[in-house]
Amino acid sequence: MNQYYLIGSPISHSLSPTMMNFSFQMLGMDARYDLCDTTVETAAETVERFRREGVSGWNVTMPCKSVMQTLCDELSPAARIGGAVNTVKNENGRLIGHTTDGIGFMNAVSGKGVELRGKKMTLFGSGGAAAAILIQAALDGVSDIAVYCNRPESAKRTEDLCAKLESVSDTSVKIRSYKDLSVMRKDLSESTALVNATNVGMAGGSRESASLIPDVSYLSPDLFVYDIIYHPFCTPLLHLAKEAGCSCDNGLSMLIGQGAESFRIWTGQNMPVSAVTEKLEAALS
Repeated sequence: MNQYYLIGSPISHSLSPTMMNFSFQMLGMDARYDLCDTTVETAAETVERFRREGVSGWNVTMPCKSVMQTLCDELSPAARIGGAVNTVKNENGRLIGHTTDGIGFMNAVSGKGVELRGKKMTLFGSGGAAAAILIQAALDGVSDIAVYCNRPESAKRTEDLCAKLESVSDTSVKIRSYKDLSVMRKDLSESTALVNATNVGMAGGSRESASLIPDVSYLSPDLFVYDIIYHPFCTPLLHLAKEAGCSCDNGLSMLIGQGAESFRIWTGQNMPVSAVTEKLEAALS
């Protein structure tokens, strides 16, 4: 049996075991996916145990994504640029680190019939998920990206990331402030897509009922709106998007998309995405 894990902390709430084990079952594969609660301090010990035991691969979530890139023998281009790993494949003791979050996002958007290559995108956020989306969007040829940050240190991180992207991408990245509402309105009018990669609007958070868009007048019907949050299924931002007549989607498709890419890296096979989507929607309802 091929053994796979999710490592990080806390992870008991994760949908990944449901997604992966259901996929293994659907395809008749002799494999299992489990959780292994791991902190930054215990990550190296966990990785060495996995290497010793011949674990086939693992996913990585917070807070271990950054430290994992130092524990791998080889990194994909996106993982190297972002300095973070969320998927590891064990190839006979050699650990190959990947980041699939950005690929999951790009596949989710294309699955909705939205073409971002050669187009402009507005991105809210500067954390790990936003960085992964920014990197993959640039690698995939999105022409212009307006990134909105809320703190000087966030802007600095994005500037450093853009410096790394310059040698591998021609994408123009502009760093913005949420306070510049007239600039935001102009960016959105020029964009094919708006992506919220922050936790604003997430259930249980301090800003659950908030949206980073002041009101519906900032949105036009031809704008695609994507929120990486999937709990709740319809965030305040997505409510505004629907009111404006925008096509939109929540983050469940990105979650499944990044998992599908991990699955492909590990097994060489395609995840049964439609069946998995039905399974996870039922689990969340």
